[in-house]
Amino acid sequence: MASFEPVLTRNFGVENIRSIDVYRAKGGYKAAETALRSMSPEQVVEVVTAANLRGRGGAGFPAGVKWSFLPKDRRITYLCVNADESEPGTFNNRALMEGDPHQVLEGILISGYATRTTTAYIYMRVEFHEQFHVLQKALDAAYAAGLFGRNILGTNFSMDCYIHRGAGAYVCGEETGLIESLEGKRGWPRIKPPFPAVEGLFRRPTVVNNVETLACVVHIIERGAEWFKSIGTANSAGPKLYTISGPVKRPGVYEAPLGLSCRELIFGDAYAQGMSDGKGVKGCIPGGLSVGVLTEQELDCKLDFDDVRKYGLLGLGTAGAIVIPSDADIRQVLMNVTRFYAHESCGQCTQCREGTSWMYKIAARIAIGAGRIEDLDLLIEVSQNMGMMGGLSICGLPDGAAYPIRTIVEKFRDEFERHIRAQEPGRAAEVLRRLNPAAYSLPILGQSRWVGVR
Repeated sequence: MASFEPVLTRNFGVENIRSIDVYRAKGGYKAAETALRSMSPEQVVEVVTAANLRGRGGAGFPAGVKWSFLPKDRRITYLCVNADESEPGTFNNRALMEGDPHQVLEGILISGYATRTTTAYIYMRVEFHEQFHVLQKALDAAYAAGLFGRNILGTNFSMDCYIHRGAGAYVCGEETGLIESLEGKRGWPRIKPPFPAVEGLFRRPTVVNNVETLACVVHIIERGAEWFKSIGTANSAGPKLYTISGPVKRPGVYEAPLGLSCRELIFGDAYAQGMSDGKGVKGCIPGGLSVGVLTEQELDCKLDFDDVRKYGLLGLGTAGAIVIPSDADIRQVLMNVTRFYAHESCGQCTQCREGTSWMYKIAARIAIGAGRIEDLDLLIEVSQNMGMMGGLSICGLPDGAAYPIRTIVEKFRDEFERHIRAQEPGRAAEVLRRLNPAAYSLPILGQSRWVGVR
Protein backbone atom coordinates (compact mmCIF):
# COMPACT_ATOMS: atom_id res chain seq x y z
CA MET A 1 0.00 0.00 0.00
CA ALA A 2 2.89 2.35 0.80
CA SER A 3 4.33 2.05 -2.73
CA PHE A 4 1.05 2.77 -4.47
CA GLU A 5 1.24 5.62 -6.98
CA PRO A 6 -2.04 7.51 -7.48
CA VAL A 7 -2.89 8.02 -11.14
CA LEU A 8 -6.54 9.04 -11.29
CA THR A 9 -5.92 11.87 -8.84
CA ARG A 10 -2.34 12.70 -9.81
CA ASN A 11 -3.36 16.05 -11.29
CA PHE A 12 -5.72 17.07 -8.50
CA GLY A 13 -4.57 20.40 -7.14
CA VAL A 14 -2.25 21.16 -10.06
CA GLU A 15 -2.57 24.85 -10.88
CA ASN A 16 -4.76 25.50 -13.95
CA ILE A 17 -5.11 21.77 -14.67
CA ARG A 18 -8.49 22.49 -16.27
CA SER A 19 -6.55 24.21 -19.06
CA ILE A 20 -5.81 21.94 -22.01
CA ASP A 21 -2.30 23.38 -22.32
CA VAL A 22 -1.44 22.53 -18.71
CA TYR A 23 -2.98 19.05 -19.07
CA ARG A 24 -0.95 18.35 -22.21
CA ALA A 25 2.21 19.67 -20.54
CA LYS A 26 1.64 17.03 -17.84
CA GLY A 27 1.50 14.30 -20.49
CA GLY A 28 -2.21 14.54 -21.22
CA TYR A 29 -3.64 13.14 -24.48
CA LYS A 30 -0.42 11.14 -25.09
CA ALA A 31 -2.36 7.91 -24.46
CA ALA A 32 -5.00 9.04 -26.96
CA GLU A 33 -2.31 9.73 -29.56
CA THR A 34 -0.86 6.27 -28.95
CA ALA A 35 -4.24 4.60 -29.36
CA LEU A 36 -5.38 6.51 -32.45
CA ARG A 37 -2.08 6.55 -34.31
CA SER A 38 -0.49 3.20 -33.53
CA MET A 39 -3.30 0.84 -32.45
CA SER A 40 -6.40 -0.49 -34.13
CA PRO A 41 -9.76 -0.27 -32.32
CA GLU A 42 -9.62 -4.05 -31.84
CA GLN A 43 -6.21 -3.81 -30.20
CA VAL A 44 -7.47 -1.21 -27.73
CA VAL A 45 -10.37 -3.49 -26.83
CA GLU A 46 -7.94 -6.39 -26.37
CA VAL A 47 -5.73 -4.39 -24.00
CA VAL A 48 -8.67 -3.19 -21.89
CA THR A 49 -10.04 -6.74 -21.77
CA ALA A 50 -6.65 -8.13 -20.77
CA ALA A 51 -6.43 -5.55 -17.97
CA ASN A 52 -9.73 -6.86 -16.53
CA LEU A 53 -11.05 -3.34 -16.04
CA ARG A 54 -14.34 -3.84 -14.23
CA GLY A 55 -16.97 -1.10 -14.32
CA ARG A 56 -16.68 1.43 -11.50
CA GLY A 57 -20.35 2.46 -11.66
CA GLY A 58 -21.67 -0.31 -9.41
CA ALA A 59 -22.18 -3.55 -11.33
CA GLY A 60 -18.49 -4.33 -11.86
CA PHE A 61 -18.95 -5.82 -15.35
CA PRO A 62 -15.70 -6.03 -17.37
CA ALA A 63 -15.56 -3.04 -19.73
CA GLY A 64 -13.68 -4.79 -22.52
CA VAL A 65 -16.14 -7.68 -22.52
CA LYS A 66 -19.03 -5.22 -22.72
CA TRP A 67 -17.41 -3.54 -25.72
CA SER A 68 -16.98 -6.91 -27.45
CA PHE A 69 -20.77 -7.45 -27.43
CA LEU A 70 -21.22 -4.76 -30.11
CA PRO A 71 -22.27 -6.22 -33.49
CA LYS A 72 -19.34 -6.54 -35.88
CA ASP A 73 -21.29 -5.20 -38.87
CA ARG A 74 -22.58 -2.02 -37.18
CA ARG A 75 -22.39 1.31 -39.00
CA ILE A 76 -23.39 3.63 -36.13
CA THR A 77 -22.27 3.33 -32.51
CA TYR A 78 -23.13 5.56 -29.57
CA LEU A 79 -21.16 5.94 -26.34
CA CYS A 80 -23.18 7.07 -23.32
CA VAL A 81 -21.03 8.30 -20.45
CA ASN A 82 -22.87 7.82 -17.16
CA ALA A 83 -22.13 10.96 -15.12
CA ASP A 84 -25.46 10.83 -13.31
CA GLU A 85 -23.85 9.70 -10.03
CA SER A 86 -27.16 9.41 -8.18
CA GLU A 87 -26.10 6.80 -5.62
CA PRO A 88 -26.22 8.36 -2.12
CA GLY A 89 -22.78 8.77 -0.58
CA THR A 90 -20.98 8.86 -3.94
CA PHE A 91 -19.00 11.77 -5.36
CA ASN A 92 -15.95 10.26 -7.10
CA ASN A 93 -17.17 11.07 -10.62
CA ARG A 94 -17.91 14.63 -9.58
CA ALA A 95 -14.35 14.94 -8.26
CA LEU A 96 -12.90 13.67 -11.55
CA MET A 97 -14.96 16.04 -13.67
CA GLU A 98 -14.08 19.11 -11.65
CA GLY A 99 -10.53 18.12 -10.63
CA ASP A 100 -9.20 16.82 -13.98
CA PRO A 101 -11.81 17.24 -16.74
CA HIS A 102 -9.44 16.53 -19.63
CA GLN A 103 -8.57 13.13 -18.15
CA VAL A 104 -12.27 12.27 -18.42
CA LEU A 105 -12.43 13.55 -22.01
CA GLU A 106 -9.29 11.61 -22.96
CA GLY A 107 -10.87 8.44 -21.60
CA ILE A 108 -13.98 9.14 -23.67
CA LEU A 109 -11.86 9.73 -26.77
CA ILE A 110 -9.91 6.47 -26.43
CA SER A 111 -13.01 4.45 -25.56
CA GLY A 112 -14.91 6.01 -28.44
CA TYR A 113 -12.12 5.03 -30.81
CA ALA A 114 -12.05 1.47 -29.43
CA THR A 115 -15.80 1.04 -29.94
CA ARG A 116 -15.90 2.92 -33.26
CA THR A 117 -18.26 5.46 -31.73
CA THR A 118 -19.78 8.10 -33.99
CA THR A 119 -21.27 10.23 -31.20
CA ALA A 120 -20.65 10.30 -27.45
CA TYR A 121 -23.11 11.74 -24.94
CA ILE A 122 -22.11 12.64 -21.40
CA TYR A 123 -25.25 12.22 -19.30
CA MET A 124 -24.78 14.51 -16.30
CA ARG A 125 -27.23 15.05 -13.47
CA VAL A 126 -28.67 18.57 -13.39
CA GLU A 127 -27.42 19.30 -9.84
CA PHE A 128 -23.82 19.29 -11.11
CA HIS A 129 -23.85 22.99 -12.03
CA GLU A 130 -20.15 23.77 -11.62
CA GLN A 131 -19.05 20.45 -13.08
CA PHE A 132 -21.16 21.06 -16.19
CA HIS A 133 -19.49 24.40 -16.91
CA VAL A 134 -16.01 23.03 -16.15
CA LEU A 135 -16.47 20.03 -18.45
CA GLN A 136 -18.15 22.05 -21.22
CA LYS A 137 -15.26 24.54 -21.23
CA ALA A 138 -12.78 21.66 -21.41
CA LEU A 139 -14.76 20.03 -24.22
CA ASP A 140 -14.79 23.29 -26.21
CA ALA A 141 -11.00 23.50 -25.80
CA ALA A 142 -10.61 19.88 -26.92
CA TYR A 143 -12.68 20.58 -30.05
CA ALA A 144 -10.54 23.65 -30.81
CA ALA A 145 -7.42 21.47 -30.49
CA GLY A 146 -8.78 18.91 -32.96
CA LEU A 147 -9.36 16.22 -30.32
CA PHE A 148 -13.06 15.89 -31.14
CA GLY A 149 -14.88 16.40 -34.42
CA ARG A 150 -13.59 15.41 -37.86
CA ASN A 151 -10.30 13.56 -38.52
CA ILE A 152 -9.10 13.61 -34.93
CA LEU A 153 -5.32 13.96 -34.51
CA GLY A 154 -4.93 13.77 -38.28
CA THR A 155 -6.44 10.27 -38.50
CA ASN A 156 -9.55 9.14 -40.33
CA PHE A 157 -11.42 8.73 -37.03
CA SER A 158 -14.23 11.22 -36.35
CA MET A 159 -16.42 11.53 -33.27
CA ASP A 160 -18.61 14.20 -31.75
CA CYS A 161 -19.26 14.61 -28.03
CA TYR A 162 -22.10 16.39 -26.25
CA ILE A 163 -23.09 16.96 -22.63
CA HIS A 164 -26.73 16.21 -21.84
CA ARG A 165 -28.12 17.28 -18.47
CA GLY A 166 -30.52 14.86 -16.82
CA ALA A 167 -33.33 15.72 -14.42
CA GLY A 168 -31.81 14.15 -11.29
CA ALA A 169 -33.75 10.86 -11.18
CA TYR A 170 -32.02 8.01 -9.34
CA VAL A 171 -33.37 5.40 -11.75
CA CYS A 172 -31.58 7.13 -14.67
CA GLY A 173 -28.32 5.77 -13.29
CA GLU A 174 -29.54 2.46 -14.76
CA GLU A 175 -28.26 2.28 -18.32
CA THR A 176 -31.56 1.85 -20.16
CA GLY A 177 -33.28 4.43 -17.95
CA LEU A 178 -30.45 6.78 -18.88
CA ILE A 179 -30.96 6.00 -22.57
CA GLU A 180 -34.71 6.65 -22.38
CA SER A 181 -34.06 10.00 -20.67
CA LEU A 182 -31.40 10.89 -23.22
CA GLU A 183 -33.96 10.29 -25.97
CA GLY A 184 -36.22 12.88 -24.32
CA LYS A 185 -38.64 10.41 -22.78
CA ARG A 186 -39.56 9.52 -19.24
CA GLY A 187 -36.64 7.75 -17.56
CA TRP A 188 -38.21 4.31 -17.36
CA PRO A 189 -35.79 1.38 -17.68
CA ARG A 190 -36.37 -0.93 -20.63
CA ILE A 191 -37.02 -4.64 -20.59
CA LYS A 192 -33.90 -6.57 -21.60
CA PRO A 193 -33.11 -8.18 -23.99
CA PRO A 194 -32.40 -6.54 -26.35
CA PHE A 195 -29.39 -5.14 -24.50
CA PRO A 196 -27.96 -1.70 -25.32
CA ALA A 197 -24.98 -3.22 -27.16
CA VAL A 198 -27.44 -4.44 -29.79
CA GLU A 199 -30.28 -1.92 -29.50
CA GLY A 200 -29.60 1.08 -27.29
CA LEU A 201 -29.76 4.82 -27.94
CA PHE A 202 -32.07 5.58 -30.88
CA ARG A 203 -32.24 1.77 -31.28
CA ARG A 204 -28.60 1.64 -32.38
CA PRO A 205 -25.67 -0.28 -30.82
CA THR A 206 -24.65 1.58 -27.67
CA VAL A 207 -22.02 1.34 -24.94
CA VAL A 208 -22.76 2.78 -21.51
CA ASN A 209 -19.79 3.33 -19.19
CA ASN A 210 -19.18 5.19 -15.96
CA VAL A 211 -16.91 8.28 -15.78
CA GLU A 212 -14.32 6.63 -13.54
CA THR A 213 -14.24 3.52 -15.73
CA LEU A 214 -13.33 5.59 -18.78
CA ALA A 215 -10.72 7.56 -16.84
CA CYS A 216 -9.00 4.24 -16.05
CA VAL A 217 -8.73 3.49 -19.78
CA VAL A 218 -6.25 6.37 -20.17
CA HIS A 219 -3.79 4.76 -17.78
CA ILE A 220 -4.24 1.26 -19.17
CA ILE A 221 -3.19 2.49 -22.62
CA GLU A 222 -0.38 4.58 -21.10
CA ARG A 223 1.09 1.89 -18.83
CA GLY A 224 -0.26 -1.44 -20.08
CA ALA A 225 -2.56 -4.22 -18.93
CA GLU A 226 0.05 -5.92 -16.74
CA TRP A 227 0.66 -2.73 -14.77
CA PHE A 228 -3.09 -2.38 -14.19
CA LYS A 229 -3.44 -6.00 -13.05
CA SER A 230 -0.53 -5.59 -10.63
CA ILE A 231 -2.70 -3.23 -8.55
CA GLY A 232 -5.50 -4.49 -6.33
CA THR A 233 -6.60 -8.09 -5.78
CA ALA A 234 -6.83 -11.14 -8.04
CA ASN A 235 -10.24 -10.46 -9.58
CA SER A 236 -10.44 -6.75 -8.75
CA ALA A 237 -7.62 -5.02 -10.58
CA GLY A 238 -6.58 -1.41 -10.68
CA PRO A 239 -6.90 1.79 -8.67
CA LYS A 240 -10.21 2.94 -7.22
CA LEU A 241 -11.57 6.24 -5.99
CA TYR A 242 -13.14 5.73 -2.56
CA THR A 243 -15.38 8.40 -1.10
CA ILE A 244 -16.29 8.67 2.56
CA SER A 245 -18.83 10.85 4.34
CA GLY A 246 -20.30 11.03 7.81
CA PRO A 247 -18.84 12.19 11.15
CA VAL A 248 -15.22 11.39 10.30
CA LYS A 249 -12.26 13.74 10.66
CA ARG A 250 -11.44 13.89 6.94
CA PRO A 251 -14.42 13.14 4.69
CA GLY A 252 -13.47 13.22 1.03
CA VAL A 253 -12.18 11.32 -2.00
CA TYR A 254 -9.20 8.96 -1.70
CA GLU A 255 -7.45 6.88 -4.34
CA ALA A 256 -6.20 3.44 -3.32
CA PRO A 257 -5.83 -0.03 -4.83
CA LEU A 258 -8.99 -2.13 -4.93
CA GLY A 259 -9.08 -4.24 -1.79
CA LEU A 260 -8.62 -1.45 0.75
CA SER A 261 -10.40 -2.48 3.95
CA CYS A 262 -13.35 -0.47 5.20
CA ARG A 263 -11.60 -0.10 8.57
CA GLU A 264 -8.50 1.36 6.92
CA LEU A 265 -10.63 3.79 4.93
CA ILE A 266 -12.28 5.06 8.12
CA PHE A 267 -9.32 5.03 10.51
CA GLY A 268 -6.21 5.09 8.30
CA ASP A 269 -3.91 8.11 8.59
CA ALA A 270 -3.87 8.45 4.80
CA TYR A 271 -7.65 8.45 4.63
CA ALA A 272 -10.44 9.64 6.96
CA GLN A 273 -8.33 9.42 10.17
CA GLY A 274 -11.13 8.16 12.39
CA MET A 275 -14.28 9.57 13.92
CA SER A 276 -14.74 13.18 14.95
CA ASP A 277 -15.78 14.23 18.48
CA GLY A 278 -14.72 10.90 19.93
CA LYS A 279 -17.70 9.06 18.48
CA GLY A 280 -17.69 5.33 17.89
CA VAL A 281 -18.81 3.49 14.76
CA LYS A 282 -22.15 1.69 14.73
CA GLY A 283 -21.84 0.60 11.12
CA CYS A 284 -20.87 1.64 7.62
CA ILE A 285 -22.58 1.53 4.25
CA PRO A 286 -19.40 0.90 2.26
CA GLY A 287 -20.29 1.25 -1.41
CA GLY A 288 -23.19 3.62 -1.81
CA LEU A 289 -26.57 3.10 -0.19
CA SER A 290 -27.74 0.18 -2.32
CA VAL A 291 -25.05 -2.35 -1.35
CA GLY A 292 -26.13 -2.85 2.27
CA VAL A 293 -24.50 -2.23 5.64
CA LEU A 294 -21.53 -3.52 7.62
CA THR A 295 -21.49 -3.61 11.41
CA GLU A 296 -18.52 -2.35 13.41
CA GLN A 297 -17.33 -5.96 13.76
CA GLU A 298 -17.31 -6.36 9.95
CA LEU A 299 -15.16 -3.34 9.07
CA ASP A 300 -12.21 -5.52 8.04
CA CYS A 301 -14.17 -6.31 4.87
CA LYS A 302 -12.01 -5.70 1.79
CA LEU A 303 -13.63 -3.23 -0.58
CA ASP A 304 -13.27 -5.16 -3.82
CA PHE A 305 -15.71 -7.00 -6.07
CA ASP A 306 -15.52 -10.32 -4.22
CA ASP A 307 -14.89 -9.97 -0.48
CA VAL A 308 -17.95 -7.78 0.08
CA ARG A 309 -20.26 -10.66 -0.81
CA LYS A 310 -18.98 -12.65 2.17
CA TYR A 311 -20.67 -10.06 4.35
CA GLY A 312 -24.09 -10.29 2.72
CA LEU A 313 -23.67 -7.19 0.57
CA LEU A 314 -25.00 -6.70 -2.95
CA GLY A 315 -21.54 -5.85 -4.25
CA LEU A 316 -18.85 -3.18 -4.14
CA GLY A 317 -21.13 -0.60 -5.71
CA THR A 318 -19.52 2.79 -6.16
CA ALA A 319 -17.22 2.50 -3.11
CA GLY A 320 -18.93 5.52 -1.59
CA ALA A 321 -18.79 4.88 2.17
CA ILE A 322 -21.32 6.39 4.58
CA VAL A 323 -20.29 6.02 8.22
CA ILE A 324 -23.02 5.54 10.82
CA PRO A 325 -21.95 6.86 14.24
CA SER A 326 -22.57 4.92 17.45
CA ASP A 327 -25.15 7.43 18.70
CA ALA A 328 -27.35 7.16 15.60
CA ASP A 329 -30.89 5.81 16.11
CA ILE A 330 -31.06 2.78 13.83
CA ARG A 331 -34.80 3.35 13.40
CA GLN A 332 -34.13 6.73 11.82
CA VAL A 333 -31.44 5.21 9.59
CA LEU A 334 -33.93 2.63 8.33
CA MET A 335 -36.62 5.24 7.76
CA ASN A 336 -34.27 7.46 5.73
CA VAL A 337 -33.21 4.50 3.57
CA THR A 338 -36.74 3.31 2.87
CA ARG A 339 -37.99 6.85 2.21
CA PHE A 340 -35.32 7.34 -0.46
CA TYR A 341 -36.24 4.23 -2.43
CA ALA A 342 -39.98 4.81 -2.12
CA HIS A 343 -39.47 8.28 -3.55
CA GLU A 344 -37.12 7.21 -6.36
CA SER A 345 -38.97 4.13 -7.66
CA CYS A 346 -40.18 4.94 -11.18
CA GLY A 347 -43.39 3.02 -10.49
CA GLN A 348 -43.19 0.85 -13.60
CA CYS A 349 -42.99 -2.50 -11.76
CA THR A 350 -45.63 -3.43 -9.18
CA GLN A 351 -43.22 -5.19 -6.81
CA CYS A 352 -40.93 -2.18 -6.67
CA ARG A 353 -43.61 0.51 -6.60
CA GLU A 354 -45.67 -1.16 -3.88
CA GLY A 355 -42.82 -2.88 -2.05
CA THR A 356 -40.70 0.23 -1.51
CA SER A 357 -43.75 2.23 -0.42
CA TRP A 358 -44.92 -0.36 2.07
CA MET A 359 -41.46 -0.81 3.52
CA TYR A 360 -41.24 2.93 4.05
CA LYS A 361 -44.61 3.00 5.81
CA ILE A 362 -43.58 0.16 8.11
CA ALA A 363 -40.20 1.80 8.86
CA ALA A 364 -41.87 5.14 9.55
CA ARG A 365 -44.26 3.51 12.01
CA ILE A 366 -41.36 1.83 13.81
CA ALA A 367 -39.53 5.19 13.96
CA ILE A 368 -42.42 6.94 15.75
CA GLY A 369 -42.63 4.22 18.38
CA ALA A 370 -45.51 2.20 16.96
CA GLY A 371 -43.66 -0.84 15.65
CA ARG A 372 -44.28 -4.53 16.20
CA ILE A 373 -41.78 -7.37 16.34
CA GLU A 374 -43.53 -8.98 13.39
CA ASP A 375 -42.86 -5.84 11.34
CA LEU A 376 -39.19 -6.80 11.24
CA ASP A 377 -40.04 -10.16 9.70
CA LEU A 378 -42.41 -8.44 7.28
CA LEU A 379 -39.67 -6.06 6.10
CA ILE A 380 -37.35 -8.97 5.38
CA GLU A 381 -40.10 -10.91 3.61
CA VAL A 382 -41.02 -7.97 1.36
CA SER A 383 -37.35 -7.34 0.55
CA GLN A 384 -36.99 -10.96 -0.58
CA ASN A 385 -39.97 -10.83 -2.91
CA MET A 386 -39.01 -8.09 -5.31
CA GLY A 387 -36.06 -7.47 -7.58
CA MET A 388 -34.56 -8.15 -10.96
CA MET A 389 -32.51 -11.03 -9.60
CA GLY A 390 -35.72 -12.77 -8.64
CA GLY A 391 -37.15 -12.07 -12.09
CA LEU A 392 -39.75 -9.67 -10.71
CA SER A 393 -38.64 -6.29 -12.03
CA ILE A 394 -37.20 -4.63 -15.12
CA CYS A 395 -34.18 -3.00 -13.46
CA GLY A 396 -32.07 -3.39 -10.33
CA LEU A 397 -33.58 -0.59 -8.23
CA PRO A 398 -35.60 -2.96 -5.99
CA ASP A 399 -32.50 -5.11 -5.46
CA GLY A 400 -30.68 -1.96 -4.42
CA ALA A 401 -33.54 -1.16 -2.05
CA ALA A 402 -33.75 -4.67 -0.62
CA TYR A 403 -30.11 -5.10 0.41
CA PRO A 404 -29.72 -2.07 2.71
CA ILE A 405 -33.15 -2.65 4.27
CA ARG A 406 -32.60 -6.37 4.81
CA THR A 407 -29.05 -6.01 6.14
CA ILE A 408 -30.00 -3.17 8.51
CA VAL A 409 -32.88 -5.20 9.96
CA GLU A 410 -30.94 -8.47 10.16
CA LYS A 411 -27.68 -7.05 11.53
CA PHE A 412 -29.27 -4.64 14.01
CA ARG A 413 -32.32 -6.69 14.92
CA ASP A 414 -31.52 -6.71 18.64
CA GLU A 415 -31.52 -2.92 18.69
CA PHE A 416 -34.84 -2.75 16.83
CA GLU A 417 -36.43 -5.23 19.22
CA ARG A 418 -35.09 -3.31 22.20
CA HIS A 419 -36.73 -0.12 20.94
CA ILE A 420 -40.01 -1.87 20.17
CA ARG A 421 -40.20 -3.50 23.60
CA ALA A 422 -39.56 -0.12 25.23
CA GLN A 423 -42.51 1.50 23.43
CA GLU A 424 -45.54 2.85 25.22
CA PRO A 425 -47.86 -0.14 25.83
CA GLY A 426 -50.62 -0.34 23.25
CA ARG A 427 -49.03 2.34 21.04
CA ALA A 428 -48.81 0.11 17.95
CA ALA A 429 -52.40 -1.11 18.30
CA GLU A 430 -53.69 2.44 18.78
CA VAL A 431 -51.87 3.75 15.72
CA LEU A 432 -53.07 0.87 13.56
CA ARG A 433 -56.64 1.35 14.77
CA ARG A 434 -56.64 5.03 13.89
CA LEU A 435 -55.08 4.62 10.45
CA ASN A 436 -57.25 5.39 7.42
CA PRO A 437 -56.61 4.95 3.69
CA ALA A 438 -55.42 8.54 3.37
CA ALA A 439 -52.64 7.78 5.83
CA TYR A 440 -51.07 5.44 3.31
CA SER A 441 -50.05 8.19 0.93
CA LEU A 442 -46.36 8.99 0.94
CA PRO A 443 -45.40 11.77 3.32
CA ILE A 444 -43.77 14.96 2.18
CA LEU A 445 -40.00 14.55 2.16
CA GLY A 446 -38.48 16.00 5.29
CA GLN A 447 -41.51 15.44 7.49
CA SER A 448 -40.58 13.93 10.81
CA ARG A 449 -43.96 12.30 11.38
CA TRP A 450 -45.92 9.94 9.21
CA VAL A 451 -48.94 11.39 7.41
CA GLY A 452 -52.11 10.38 9.26
CA VAL A 453 -50.40 9.72 12.58
CA ARG A 454 -50.94 12.24 15.36
